[in-house]
Amino acid sequence: MFQRPQLTVLSSRLAEPRRFLQILAGPRQVGKTTLARQAIERFDGQAHYASADLPAAPDSSWIEQQWRLARLLAADCTSPRTALLVLDEVQKVPRWSEVVKMLWEEDSFARWPLHVVLLGSSQFLLQKGLGESLAGRFELIRVPHWSFTEMREAFGWDVDHYIYFGGYPGAATLIEDEFRWKSYVLDSIIEPTLSRDVLQLARIDKPALLRRLFVLGCAYSGQILSYQKMIGQLQDVGNTTTLANYLALLGGAWMLTGLDKFSGDLARSRAASPKLQALNTALITAQLRQSFATARQDGELWGRLVESAVGAHLLNTAPPGIETSYWRERNQDVDFVLHQGDRVLPIEVKSGRNKGSLSGLRGFAESFKVSDSLLVGTGGVALEKFFEAGAEAWMGTRG
Repeated sequence: MFQRPQLTVLSSRLAEPRRFLQILAGPRQVGKTTLARQAIERFDGQAHYASADLPAAPDSSWIEQQWRLARLLAADCTSPRTALLVLDEVQKVPRWSEVVKMLWEEDSFARWPLHVVLLGSSQFLLQKGLGESLAGRFELIRVPHWSFTEMREAFGWDVDHYIYFGGYPGAATLIEDEFRWKSYVLDSIIEPTLSRDVLQLARIDKPALLRRLFVLGCAYSGQILSYQKMIGQLQDVGNTTTLANYLALLGGAWMLTGLDKFSGDLARSRAASPKLQALNTALITAQLRQSFATARQDGELWGRLVESAVGAHLLNTAPPGIETSYWRERNQDVDFVLHQGDRVLPIEVKSGRNKGSLSGLRGFAESFKVSDSLLVGTGGVALEKFFEAGAEAWMGTRG
């Protein structure tokens, strides 16, 4: 069975003396629950698993009940063995972080030999809870969308299949029947994420507008679109603040985000129009009428998918501290800009018929006195090689 590298990290931490809560955070359908179950199999002790992903969200007493069950297991443990509690989709429980903090501190005082692992797919709610109540008490293990190398190792995919079908392992076995594959992505990933995850992040006054924004963002992934133009496309009387907030919520669910313009000045960057970016190309192609074969023959469409796949790869692999932006001035533009401190790497993507010129990279170099750059695709680093390394590696290998 294929195992993601996060399993080794989690298992090694659970083999250590109890020090911190372990948090597995990532989008739906990328294998967080599978990772937890694999860790349970490796764990040298008794374990209890429970999920809060129920039709009606449980209240905080649900956490206390599961915790008590795990304590009973811990009471039967003899040193140095410990017990393990795994709570899935914990962010769905109101005040979850306050209750977890209380119980964790009780265990610390009483020296209960109980490891705790929390899983969640709602980035904003997890971050809010971690920052407000659990600071200094947890370690975060990020579980992003599956990479090309993972899909290749697990399912034998080549680059073209990865660009079109994206990185959802649960849907991978359905690609020979594209209708079933698209139905799975739409019904088992997109719909639950929108209706059960995003709508729980914050108050949504216009849920229909949020859905239309997601559809629009996927259709325009890889393109710069002002909020005013979005309002026009969506035919809504809403305001730009509402759209910016909804786009942030979609980003918090690891679905769709808006990249800031790189300018060297944070305020100016955030004032510019965002570049829309889907975080998994399956979210785009599941909504297309074109099949894999017809999309591969459509040079313009395929070029957009390649660029979206590159952008998603950068965002999914960039560790905290490395930001991903874009750049445009007049008739010059750069597809992506990685930056961390004073390190900056402009990246241009070329595919098939979309060869274009490199004036954007030259213009960027002149404007920001940057000597390094990266060309991905036609005339540059092959897509397969690019997808084999993460954002941090590419920044590190470019000086």
